[in-house]
Amino acid sequence: MAHIVVLGAGLGGVIMAYEMKAAVRAEDRLTVVNLGSTYTFVPSNPWVAVGWREREDISVDLEGVFAKRGITLRPEGAKRIHPSENRIELNDGRSLDYDYLIIATGPDLAFDEVPGLGPNGHTQSVCTIDHAEKAREAYEALVKAPGPVVIGAVQGASCYGPAYEFAFILDTALRRAKVRDRVPMTFVTPEPYVGHLGLDGVGDTKGLLESAMRERHIKWITNARVARVDEGRMAVEEVNEDGSLKAAHELPFAFSMLLPAFRGVPAVAGIEGLSNPRGFVQIDRHQRNAAFPNIFSVGVCVAIPPVGKTPLAVGVPKTGFMIESMVTATAQNVRALLDGAEPRAVATWNAVCLADFGDQGIAFVAQPQIPPRNVNWASQGKWVHAAKIGFEKYFLRKVRLGQSDTFYENLVLDVLGIKKLKEIHLDEAPGK
Repeated sequence: MAHIVVLGAGLGGVIMAYEMKAAVRAEDRLTVVNLGSTYTFVPSNPWVAVGWREREDISVDLEGVFAKRGITLRPEGAKRIHPSENRIELNDGRSLDYDYLIIATGPDLAFDEVPGLGPNGHTQSVCTIDHAEKAREAYEALVKAPGPVVIGAVQGASCYGPAYEFAFILDTALRRAKVRDRVPMTFVTPEPYVGHLGLDGVGDTKGLLESAMRERHIKWITNARVARVDEGRMAVEEVNEDGSLKAAHELPFAFSMLLPAFRGVPAVAGIEGLSNPRGFVQIDRHQRNAAFPNIFSVGVCVAIPPVGKTPLAVGVPKTGFMIESMVTATAQNVRALLDGAEPRAVATWNAVCLADFGDQGIAFVAQPQIPPRNVNWASQGKWVHAAKIGFEKYFLRKVRLGQSDTFYENLVLDVLGIKKLKEIHLDEAPGK
């Protein structure tokens, strides 16, 4: 009998638990460690921030769902991993031993790296449901007292889709509230151009997003480093290609939402051989850590090098579809080890994204996610907004039912008319 532990119950952790449960032997135990027992659908947070969703609409109580599937939930959360001891120190002081550990924690939000950034400073966030609800209060105040808005991401961020989404969703919400004409909007980003997305663009995301911003009267500043945020005012430094200062901007705002840089969570960060200097988990092509070969990792917490050189730090996003591929490969590889074999499954890192604008949106597919690509496609239309709503309902239903089949494969790809982007490659056995 083996004890497999999944650390984290976000998007990656929940589907990892379901796929791992389907892959383990009857005698094996599966435990999920998470801070709390609730899953929330993070992609819907921008809708929460403008009052289009409530917390209960996008939340699932995992305790009952996991129990029905024979998965143990430990809601104490992890304080520290001790990989040389095969042990997780929990927040209540107790410990949990494991034979195999799958790290799916998601990121730590590095608001402290920019003075005044974040919900405890002067800007809003949509990274968590708590942040989104706080942002809604600020949005409602904006509607009552319109003024300038600054939306975007700071240097070192690696998730740009939600920043673009929120800018356009906010534009739509303000137009519906009949106050958009009194709200000048500016988008700031460390990306070298609009639509880079940490992927050096996908299809014509540059042209599509620039056109959408012009149409909606959203100005932008690229190669933008946020130096500090004071109450109602933001200092932004626009840099040249060599990183030197090009222009300094003092942007007034009545409302601002900026995505922070990500880093590894404290439970994992600073462990030699396990995490890199930013605290992200180092993995090989099998999602496995080289220093501790009974540890695997999936999702936003894994270390991926940036796509090319940029004047400012621009991280690579880990999209939901890409995470599903990591999950499936990991489940197969852990099962191989349980059977006395070596891991052979290799995730296919492809990106599929539906970016909602509130009334339409942009979809893109990158195969693989890192260029050069076999598929490099982007499209815009009202159908994207409908597809995003459909995906939200479908995904949450699957989580509530505890079903392990592949969410993106069954819905998003059918909508897009694209097949077989989630293939799992197998390494050839030596000598074969």
